[in-house]
Amino acid sequence: MATFEQFNLPKSLQKAVDDLGFETPTPIQEKSFSVIMSGRDMMGIAQTGTGKTFAYLLPLLKLYKFTPSHIPKIVILVPTRELVVQVVEEVEKLTKYMSVRTLGIYGGVNINTQKTAVYTGIDILVGTPGRVMDLALDNVLRFEDTYKLVIDEFDEMLNLGFRPQLTAILAMMRTKRQNILFSATMTEEVDAVLNDYFDFPEEVSLAASGTPLEKITQLSYPVQNFNTKINLLKHLLVNDESMSRILIFVNNKKISDMLHESIDEAFEGQFGVIHSNKSQNYRLNTMASFQQGELRGLITTDVMARGLDISDITHVFNFEMPEYPELYMHRIGRTGRADATGTAISFFTPREEEMRIEIEMLMDMELEVLPFPEEVEVSMKLIGPEKDKQPVKFMMKKVKLEGDGAFHEKSKKNTKVNLGGPSKTKKKTHGSLNRNMLKEQAKKRNKKK
Repeated sequence: MATFEQFNLPKSLQKAVDDLGFETPTPIQEKSFSVIMSGRDMMGIAQTGTGKTFAYLLPLLKLYKFTPSHIPKIVILVPTRELVVQVVEEVEKLTKYMSVRTLGIYGGVNINTQKTAVYTGIDILVGTPGRVMDLALDNVLRFEDTYKLVIDEFDEMLNLGFRPQLTAILAMMRTKRQNILFSATMTEEVDAVLNDYFDFPEEVSLAASGTPLEKITQLSYPVQNFNTKINLLKHLLVNDESMSRILIFVNNKKISDMLHESIDEAFEGQFGVIHSNKSQNYRLNTMASFQQGELRGLITTDVMARGLDISDITHVFNFEMPEYPELYMHRIGRTGRADATGTAISFFTPREEEMRIEIEMLMDMELEVLPFPEEVEVSMKLIGPEKDKQPVKFMMKKVKLEGDGAFHEKSKKNTKVNLGGPSKTKKKTHGSLNRNMLKEQAKKRNKKK
């Protein structure tokens, strides 16, 4: 069995690893170490929860040499503020016995305070692309001594629209540097950036994207609508005491607030909610409360939870099916970590049937479908999108026949409740399309990708 001893780490670094109680490297740590030590550019494909952060920190810290320069030698870019905080904590744990200055920077806080911190000198900089670029454009951050660049959760950065900032930062840096990139999925957009800015990167892949995780029991329930999902969730929480540390995923901020309001009525003070509209302090305090066991669960979106290392999750709920099948793997990967087992439970309405099928095709396995419990009330109360049952084509035809009804139809449309989320990801209702037809359509889309 492999151990950290085989990495021949410096004594100061090995002592920090020993203090943390780590003895055996994860597969991605073992595979990445020699590649990063060689100085070559690297692209790592690995799911969340596989030990990616230590996979790049250990070899980089072994290679690190002190210089009197105040300019960062290592720059680590991550997509969210929470992930900046988390990575800085990991760096500080590993550099406990080393003379290394680490700084985390992100938006939403006073930029002048961060400028002052930069001027005092940095060895390792961890930041979000937006704030790093802001400080670089102000000529506060400089990169002439930066010889190692890490981009973590790269696919999520592109999903969040950070490509312009990333390419600007890459253009500002010295050409002679080592690039290390980690992404959970390999997309055309990821490939395009690699071709433009990386020098023949070596690929280190832990597993093909979409490989099901063996230690996770995957279950699903057919549910009629949003309010019935709430009734089912409450029923499961009341009747299953093993649901002690829970993550509940939804697709956007407004749904997360609606769900939290409903759940808090029945389980007051037991659940927190985090999304990008919440203040930085609120989000960090909520995360800390959850980590310390003060909260039973968290309601969150994919953007907020991406990359966060949340320990000992017993259950993951897909309250809404994710808008992209790859996101399902990120979500359920929060449980069943290390030697633990976990359970992932997905609720799907008739509108979400196609999404479920795409996930099953990605994993090449079917989710176990459980019968809807008879004792749970099926709600007749619908929320915004659920009220709109007419197909778009039919509505347009009706407008044309009525002539002057166009203005009336637009007016009705404007009264709909906007539940957030990017419009390009919304799925059309397929009504009576059967399962085989849905599978064929999903296959065609996957071929195009």
